[in-house]
Amino acid sequence: MENSNALDNPAILIEIKQVIEQARKQVKQTVNHAMVNAYWQIGRLIVEQEQQGATRAEYGKTQLALLSTQLTAQFGKGYSSRNLRNMRSFYLAFSKWQTVSAKLSWSHYSTLIRIENENARLWYMQEASQQNWSVRALERQIGTLYYERLLSSKEKQPVEQEAQQNTQVLAESAKDYLRDPYILDFLNLQDKSYQENDLEQGIINNLQQFLLELGKGFAFVERQKRIRFDDEDFYIDLVFYNFKLKCFLLLDLKIGKLKHQDIGQMDTYIRLYDDLHTSSDDNPTIGLVLCSEKSEAVVKYSVLSDQKQLFAAKYLAHLPSEEELRIELQKERARVQAQLLNQQGRGENDE
Repeated sequence: MENSNALDNPAILIEIKQVIEQARKQVKQTVNHAMVNAYWQIGRLIVEQEQQGATRAEYGKTQLALLSTQLTAQFGKGYSSRNLRNMRSFYLAFSKWQTVSAKLSWSHYSTLIRIENENARLWYMQEASQQNWSVRALERQIGTLYYERLLSSKEKQPVEQEAQQNTQVLAESAKDYLRDPYILDFLNLQDKSYQENDLEQGIINNLQQFLLELGKGFAFVERQKRIRFDDEDFYIDLVFYNFKLKCFLLLDLKIGKLKHQDIGQMDTYIRLYDDLHTSSDDNPTIGLVLCSEKSEAVVKYSVLSDQKQLFAAKYLAHLPSEEELRIELQKERARVQAQLLNQQGRGENDE
């Protein structure tokens, strides 16, 4: 006897569920955006009407506290003095409503308004919106100076000038999608005696967080990819694909100082992978040797110096302080500026 409770067309249930889930998602997004808009309007009223447009108001804490009490009595929680100050800061940070992304929640904007650099603030907002970052992900990227590290890896003008010139699109080449250093604190590699397979396994176990650290556009493809050449097997630690660059990324993990043979090995991997696994619509494969300690000599006197598809970067097993990261960035900027001066000097001599 047939089950009378069974649907004649089970697919309809799946489709209806999808419609409902999509509708709920749209409702939630609409409500979030309406709330963000309301808080922006409240901030505008506080700044323009109560403060006569001044960022530092004579309209002091007492008045905000009184306003908070009256709003809370009528509308409930969410209108504390602190929240009202955040709404004021929100308006001051995003004075043009057209620049506010509809995809982000109030919690996102409460995090973004703490960023003093306007270019960085707008960039983080755009990235959070495009990459669907959670609030926690946004906080982590800000804490690890993602914006500054990404900009500092570009061999162009200093960070400040570049940020002014281009806050919309930061990446134009393979190098611009990679960072140095990478922060792998989420792997919890407390034991200094960990091996390369521990590092690899940690990345697999925390793949979502690693993809976030790796950068935008990356998707995981394979682990320990075997490629065969002349009856010899080679194994690539991790393979990713970048949908924006339209190319594969081969990742080789190394503990200790970068060596010339590491670069030569990755160069071989890239050539083999291009021949064996890429299709006609893929761009050339890029390779990244991720090591715990870089060697400037290897970087300077190897194919890394003029290779556009082969890179090396350092990883940090523990999250350094903001000051330590800033020092690292200053060193990187000084190195890039020195390279630019050398290139200009060579150009003048050629003339």
